[in-house]
Amino acid sequence: MAIQVLIPDDYQLATQQLRFLRQNDKFHCSALGDLRKETQAESALFNAQALILIRERTVVDEAFLRRTPNLKLISQTGKLARNVDIDACTRAGVAVVEGVGSPVAPAELTWLLIMASRRKFVSSVNAMKEGRWQTEIGSAVNKQVLGILGYGKIGKRIARYAQAFDMQVQVWGSERAQEEARAAGLRVPENREQFFATSDVITVHQRLVAQTAGNITSADLALMKTDALFVNTSRAELVAEGALYHALRQGRPGYAALDVYEQEPVYDTHNPYLEMPNVLCTPHLGYVETASYELYFKTAFDNVVRFFSGDTSNVINR
Repeated sequence: MAIQVLIPDDYQLATQQLRFLRQNDKFHCSALGDLRKETQAESALFNAQALILIRERTVVDEAFLRRTPNLKLISQTGKLARNVDIDACTRAGVAVVEGVGSPVAPAELTWLLIMASRRKFVSSVNAMKEGRWQTEIGSAVNKQVLGILGYGKIGKRIARYAQAFDMQVQVWGSERAQEEARAAGLRVPENREQFFATSDVITVHQRLVAQTAGNITSADLALMKTDALFVNTSRAELVAEGALYHALRQGRPGYAALDVYEQEPVYDTHNPYLEMPNVLCTPHLGYVETASYELYFKTAFDNVVRFFSGDTSNVINR
């Protein structure tokens, strides 16, 4: 009998298009949409012997594991984060393996949000559909100061994009980030306050760990310019709860572009950010891209095959 592999919270059922998931007769791979809405969720979880998680969409804790009594393996796409309780998995006898990630799609989306926000692209397109012509005046990014908070793989790509558009790039973050930024010839301000106060655009590219959770505060945001743009395609929880909403209401920064939210998916059309004309919202599209899915799920499925063939060398909670 084939091993039952479940891919939960596949909102678009996009993995049904990945042929390599259906080419091994020893494994039966199925996808479910939003677990909170799927009527078949309980039976699918009960029968699942392996889960392939789409990034951090599915929270696996003790309560979740009680719904999966036959589960042997969790195969994560990308690096593990706080959505998986490793200790709870270990107690339940569930092995956990990590996958791979790519900075390409998130970096490209970040740049798209910067450009679209600065040129007021979406509102201009929507106005034209309503019969209105040239309703907005945007601003070019040329010569503006781009502040990158966090200087990892994505931040480094964003820096190169910005330099191609003749932006001035400055970086703030850990000591490692600052040292690498200086080595790359980028500006590192004297202090955090100067970083927030002098950037025309700030884009966030930090990992969400205990040290970074809520590290962007109301005081930080209050230093930003009234026409500055704050972009977050990383994690909503990097910003102190409620800080960005209140900062936008106060006018510093003047604009925001968001791809991440504290509670996802966002179905409420009255979400406060969706009702603010100075905020551009996208539905967590950073990694949702064809080539990325191919890479993430091929690795994650290969890890499932390895595990059930007896190779546990990459299990992180052996």
